[in-house]
Amino acid sequence: MARTCQFTGKKPLVGCRVSHANNHTKMRQLPNLQSKRIYDAELGRFVRVRLSTRALRTVTKLGLSVYLRKLGLSLNDVLA
Repeated sequence: MARTCQFTGKKPLVGCRVSHANNHTKMRQLPNLQSKRIYDAELGRFVRVRLSTRALRTVTKLGLSVYLRKLGLSLNDVLA
């Protein structure tokens, strides 16, 4: 499974770690992804998703179905 958020599409960033001597070393900054069971009130069941903590905060605030409508997604788009 790729390290991407199912809602926002956040992916790992690639860059260079630069030392004091100006040596460049490749590095990756991974998004803070969490696997969660979120209750969907419209469906009346839990949904298992892998999302970033930023998306989790927004889902907690708005609700799952409202957030998906705001993004223009359906639950099938996220789970597939």
